[in-house]
Amino acid sequence: METRGRKTVSAEQAELLRQIPSVDELLAQPRLAALSKRVDRNLVVEIARAVLSDVRARIAGDSNSTAASLDAASVEELISVQVERILSRSLQPVINATGVILHTNLGRAPLPETVVDEFRRSATQYSNLEYDLEAGARGKRDVHTAELLTRLTGAESAIVVNNCAAAVLVTLAALARGGEVIVSRGELIEIGDGFRIPEIMEQIGAILREVGTTNRTHLADYENAINEKTRLLLRVHPSNFKVTGFTDKPSLQELVALSQRSGLPLVEDLGSGSLIDLSEYGVSEPTVRQSIGAGIPIVMFSGDKLLGGPQAGIIAGKKELIARVRCYPLFRALRVDKLTIAALEAVLGAYLRAAWDEIPAIRMIRATPQELKCRAENFIRELRPKLSLDEIEIEIADGTSLAGGGSAPSESLPTKIVRIASARHSATKLEQRLRRAPAGVSVIARVEDDRLILDLRTVFPEQEPLLIKILAAALH
Repeated sequence: METRGRKTVSAEQAELLRQIPSVDELLAQPRLAALSKRVDRNLVVEIARAVLSDVRARIAGDSNSTAASLDAASVEELISVQVERILSRSLQPVINATGVILHTNLGRAPLPETVVDEFRRSATQYSNLEYDLEAGARGKRDVHTAELLTRLTGAESAIVVNNCAAAVLVTLAALARGGEVIVSRGELIEIGDGFRIPEIMEQIGAILREVGTTNRTHLADYENAINEKTRLLLRVHPSNFKVTGFTDKPSLQELVALSQRSGLPLVEDLGSGSLIDLSEYGVSEPTVRQSIGAGIPIVMFSGDKLLGGPQAGIIAGKKELIARVRCYPLFRALRVDKLTIAALEAVLGAYLRAAWDEIPAIRMIRATPQELKCRAENFIRELRPKLSLDEIEIEIADGTSLAGGGSAPSESLPTKIVRIASARHSATKLEQRLRRAPAGVSVIARVEDDRLILDLRTVFPEQEPLLIKILAAALH
């Protein structure tokens, strides 16, 4: 009796299944034989089996299958493509022409060129990462960045973990586990990828005491919530959102005074972490030194936002509190590796030298509309000879750039943009062609009012020749 549920195949399907070459036959083919010598043969065998299994399934599920794709050469091609895809680099450089400087999806802050040399030195050789050369004994990795950070922020001490979310997590765990944390309801934020302040509290075993309302919180709200279980006061800077209208909240000085009167640490999550005043360039974010100078015991901020360095979470403040955080067991799980330390050390060194142009994110923020107009004019001058002028409209217009990365949410930087329209391709199609550039680096651009928009603020000058080449190909 035929097994219930088993699908029968036709005589034609059975014949096709018999024609499928074996794995050994395929690996004897010239292309796969050469591939097996270049990469791990087990990988080629694994992919060959998976491809053959897929071919069998397609034949069994489709009574109209033909033998056209079953010859050894066709199957060999499928296997080779799959192997090459697995071996290819998934993480690839792109040209950011969006005008969003700290583009979270594109890796946020690009690092200075000097970091490459630091990576090479630290990655290819041994280093004194945790070795005190003077004492000839084990040391701490914090020392490589601590003095730089304290000099730049005015803090007594500083440590580094792998991102700002980790900084918040380990700080609250070390200082507030089992107790209450008072925070304004208007600061219960959610940052990227669903990371929420209330959920952090739940994970570390602290009780969240919300005070005030979404738009208005008064100092008395904090004062009335303090009890014997209170461990700290939390202030969260709205670096990725802004509440406008009928709003009010205690000043930084008022909260510092309350912290000192009550003996409760005030902890501030600054988020974007600007080390210098960028307000004259259109980014009005508080600096870390301002918060430390105002008397906040602990400030947490990101390394890869307005600081312009690698992904990191920096915790700076009073020596005694920083020591408590560093001794907390979770700190070791969240600490950074030698490459992050090398990159951060190089970036912080540029700040101490006031070498702003060495830091790409700061250099982009400081670029003026006049400079960008000049670049746009030169860009178009180089591009025009490669285009069919009767099919393309191209112009320079006023536009806005963004700091991005959860920084300065309501502010924009005046810029000059390149607007392009094509009789052959829609703006959406052009954006896709640039993003899927088959023979070069992908270009990420914007579409507005059925025009392709390029903002050269976030394009490195040395990338412009390649961008011209890719854009000309996409417009044809």
